[in-house]
Amino acid sequence: MRDQDDGSKIMKAVLIGDGAVGKTSIRRNYLGDEFIEGHIATIGVDLATKRVLFDNEIVKFIIWDLAGQPSFKQVRGHYYHGCNGIILVYSTVDRDSFDNASKWLVEAYKNMGPLPPTVIVGNKTDLRETVPEEERVTADEGRKFTEYFIEKLGVPAVFKETSAKTGYNIESTFNDLLRMMSESQETKESNHFIG
Repeated sequence: MRDQDDGSKIMKAVLIGDGAVGKTSIRRNYLGDEFIEGHIATIGVDLATKRVLFDNEIVKFIIWDLAGQPSFKQVRGHYYHGCNGIILVYSTVDRDSFDNASKWLVEAYKNMGPLPPTVIVGNKTDLRETVPEEERVTADEGRKFTEYFIEKLGVPAVFKETSAKTGYNIESTFNDLLRMMSESQETKESNHFIG
């Protein structure tokens, strides 16, 4: 899709996952905003836009940050439409948020049909050593979940661990998603011309 004003390519992604896993902090870090200590709940949905140079082309990258609280489920549904990428976030120090990850993929599927390229993100790696071992989610568990997801749904996906506080892996998470979304779009366009 192209921007009508300046002709730049438009990519839309949705940030999903339980409340308080760091979705907004990840988005803020990517946009160059300061990290905020403490949790400020997203009310419904937040929108951010960033123009990025990707593959020698300016891309208007639109990021929908969806509230993770169950009470916003009705509001969220609408924002999945038209997205060509997903970032699913769980916290490496909150096992429940990891256990709920598959529920988020089910919600996305209900609203989008076949899922677009996805990055599965284990956030808050900087806090992993501060919680009891049984609460921690290991990198190996995140990788296995991602492999299972790819195998079951045949969706292009990668696994990343990040820290929105330190900035660890944030830029590469979005770059990987942009690369996968771009490849997916090119495949669709070439199949469209063939068909």
